[in-house]
Amino acid sequence: MKKICFIIAMQAEGQPLIEHFGMKQLPHCFGNLPMKAYQSQYKDIEISLILNGQDAQTGLDHIGCEAATLATHLAITNFHPDLLINAGTAGGFMKKGARIGDVYLSHKYIVFHDRRVSIGAWQKMGFGYYPCFDSDTIAKVCGYKQGICTTGSSLDLPEIDLQQMQKTEGEIKDMEAAAIAWVADLYRAPVLCIKSITDLVDSGRPTAEEFNENIHLAAQKVKEACFRIIDFFASQNKQI
Repeated sequence: MKKICFIIAMQAEGQPLIEHFGMKQLPHCFGNLPMKAYQSQYKDIEISLILNGQDAQTGLDHIGCEAATLATHLAITNFHPDLLINAGTAGGFMKKGARIGDVYLSHKYIVFHDRRVSIGAWQKMGFGYYPCFDSDTIAKVCGYKQGICTTGSSLDLPEIDLQQMQKTEGEIKDMEAAAIAWVADLYRAPVLCIKSITDLVDSGRPTAEEFNENIHLAAQKVKEACFRIIDFFASQNKQI
């Protein structure tokens, strides 16, 4: 792993990594597009980081699948990383053992839960079932949980989406992982998701309320996990 690229939606999620790894912004890297690129050398790893940038109308960070899709294409075609890492926050399930602040690594495959196309093989295409980087060793060494990332374009969870999650065994609910994994699969680029739990979708509490209460804790946990996993890869490089 000589070249690793982070894809992160929000500036607040990416800023700690930018500071920790001493990353410098690459100005005008993507022309007039809102995405921002940062880069540095850490030990023997070239680290790049792509942020989605801000919406011109609201000033808020771009979130969701559309921005993630474009950011991933830009990341791969500009930096040709050995590994893509999507770091951020997510929802989890109490009944599957999730707790607020838990760090999960993507496992087995990555899916969508809100693309409902009940026509033969189109249904499987809707789910996606995109491959992801084998996180078994990292999870064991670093002590993180693993789960199947499932992606949708909304923060809430209607019953129909929950039914879709049950079909795919989705465990970590977010708004970008599957979009990133789709582009990564097109380019045959490995992708790893690092997610920290902000809300428990089966707690009975409003998702937005739990998210706002726990976002700072979850962001701290995912930040620490990113630092640790980069050090893991650096140590593995030394052994080769």
